[in-house]
Amino acid sequence: MGFFTGIISKLKDGLTKTRETFVRSLRSLILGRTLDDSLIDDVRTMLLEADVGVEATTKLIDSARADFKAGHLKSSKDLLDHLKRDVRELLAIGVVDGEIKIDSVTWRSSAPTTDVILAPPGTGPTVILVTGINGAGKTTSIAKLAAYFRKQNKRVLLAACDTFRAGAVRQLEIWGERLGVEVVKGQQGGDPAAVAFDAAKAAIARNIDVLIVDTAGRLQTQEPLMRQLEKIYKVLAKQIPGAPHETLLVLDATTGQNALRQAQEFSKSAPVTGIVLAKLDGTARGGIVIAIRAVARIPVKFVGTGETPDDLQPFDADSFVEAMFSE
Repeated sequence: MGFFTGIISKLKDGLTKTRETFVRSLRSLILGRTLDDSLIDDVRTMLLEADVGVEATTKLIDSARADFKAGHLKSSKDLLDHLKRDVRELLAIGVVDGEIKIDSVTWRSSAPTTDVILAPPGTGPTVILVTGINGAGKTTSIAKLAAYFRKQNKRVLLAACDTFRAGAVRQLEIWGERLGVEVVKGQQGGDPAAVAFDAAKAAIARNIDVLIVDTAGRLQTQEPLMRQLEKIYKVLAKQIPGAPHETLLVLDATTGQNALRQAQEFSKSAPVTGIVLAKLDGTARGGIVIAIRAVARIPVKFVGTGETPDDLQPFDADSFVEAMFSE
């Protein structure tokens, strides 16, 4: 099985609930009727019910209606093909270069939608900071990320900076033991930035390729925790040039529009470079991927499609659309 064939197969399995409800209903609605304004209105309603979101739905429907009025869409099948194309283009839009300054540290991000930002050769390990609220699947997603990089023969180190919850540290340790990955931790209730400092030093000394940093599960409105996050940023940047190279926000796909709101709010408080959309296999509303991309302007970089460490797929717009719209 080829690499991209394997991605499509995994995504197709993970999107089963979405495909069996939303996409099957959408295909039935579109292909069973004459193309007219009434059909386009009904498609709009269905897109909103699938958590595609108001902004993305408006873009998709306005585009379809304009092409219909111009005579470019002549059949219901043309409308379905038009939607697939526009969804693919919407998801594939690149990230605009951005620069965020936290105190004296300037942090810069520039990456295509599907790529993981890696440290330039010779500058030290790639540092990936992972954030999100408790219960979103953050720790499991970190384990899946570790397994993803291990399969690429990269040396991985985990930093347990959620010092406020002993259970979180222990859970990360258990995953580390299963995967054969070391975990740097501190004392319960200790300074998370101190753990980040120790982890960065250890990553450099051990010639680690990827350092993945867990952070305390937080809401974007919790100021003390957000300040701790800023401290971690500064510590990492001082130890490793350009770190953190990625800041991934883990969202629970099953929460629908709540996930979208979290993405919007977190991006105001932290330089989020990408989304890990966990539990995609557990929802019939896979359209949330489209909503997040259209509204939050943050690329989805990984999707969780199951419970095992191998059930994390790098996001690819073409593969996602093919998996989502396939019969």
